[in-house]
Amino acid sequence: MFQTPRANRLHIGIFGKRNSGKSSLINALTGQALSIVSATAGTTTDPVFKSIELLPLGPCVLIDTAGLDDNGPLGQARIKQTLKVLRKTDLALMVMASRPTAAEKKLVEQLKNRNIPFIFVLNKTDRLDLGQLETELGRDGQLVQKVSCLNAAGIKDLKEKIQKAAPQEFGSQPLIRDIIRPSDHIVMVCPIDRGMPQGRLILPQVQVLREILDAKACAHVCQDTELGQTLKQLKRTPALVISDSQVFGKVKRIVPRRVPLTSFSVIYARHKGDLKQFKAGTKAVSRLKDNDKILIAECCTHHPQPEDIGRTKIPKWLAARTGKELSFDVVSGGDFSRDLKSYKLVVSCGGCMINIKEMHFRLARAREQNIPITNYGLLIAYLNDMLDRVLEPFAERRKTRLKN
Repeated sequence: MFQTPRANRLHIGIFGKRNSGKSSLINALTGQALSIVSATAGTTTDPVFKSIELLPLGPCVLIDTAGLDDNGPLGQARIKQTLKVLRKTDLALMVMASRPTAAEKKLVEQLKNRNIPFIFVLNKTDRLDLGQLETELGRDGQLVQKVSCLNAAGIKDLKEKIQKAAPQEFGSQPLIRDIIRPSDHIVMVCPIDRGMPQGRLILPQVQVLREILDAKACAHVCQDTELGQTLKQLKRTPALVISDSQVFGKVKRIVPRRVPLTSFSVIYARHKGDLKQFKAGTKAVSRLKDNDKILIAECCTHHPQPEDIGRTKIPKWLAARTGKELSFDVVSGGDFSRDLKSYKLVVSCGGCMINIKEMHFRLARAREQNIPITNYGLLIAYLNDMLDRVLEPFAERRKTRLKN
């Protein structure tokens, strides 16, 4: 059964002290024993991500975290991992069974500073009177909900508050549905190489294909080796050609200049990131000098393939374009350094495996430290002298024309 990818789900971080009932709350929200519950403090040691369907909200990820009051050297490491979850959190639940401690107050301030909506969840109401605390915490209009994870009291009301507090813009960011029209013909160029999973398309291709179908447009899927023949057989000029970035050099020679052309990675740069920041970062390539360091930031963990795009191809292409002796570091998954100052450029993958919150965290880190950042698609377009062309489909004038 196909499920909504984790990166497309609302991420709900669950925070609080040890034994406040965070894991019990997950079980109560889902009606399942998904998390281990124990009276022993510190049962949850590392963030645990659980993909669920939370009605009436829809697909979500619940993130169970270690207690904010964990102690000792190992406890501090666990707290550090807990706070790292904020990078991915769309909505936070602050689980409490007593007046807030300094650690909880500090976290609330961080949530406010990061503009992350949150709900105070007052647990254990089956045996504690938390009415006064509810009044105090809710004085400024902050959402507060009393629950008992033991007997599920208040859980239904909490779900309704979660739906109310969830960011209204969540899930509304388009891939391409705002730049295509019903009956448009869209050509997807999907080369089959060693990096492709056996027997299926990769996630960006699947998601773009689905959005084409939802828009009532017509999708044509081919490899780069069949692209020329595909275009000849179409009776109508395609409204858009979407290519894998790695074959840009070949595709741009085949697709007439009058036909809009972009890539899956560029689509994701707009969908999850900031095209203006990425474009500006791309132009830093022209300023690279000998011995400059470049960070390749992969958002997922995968087994590197021969001729891997991030570890082999991009370093080779950059060296060839600049003629400089460059050095490269590669990080993957959630390992994105806070200190970027030693780098002259950060190159991110498309980001299909992380959520929008995490991508914007990375972009903010780069802005704060004044480090240029781009992504695979924009960089490869620049190296093929077609950066402006792959951005044209997203220009405001095109959107205006489509509306009319």
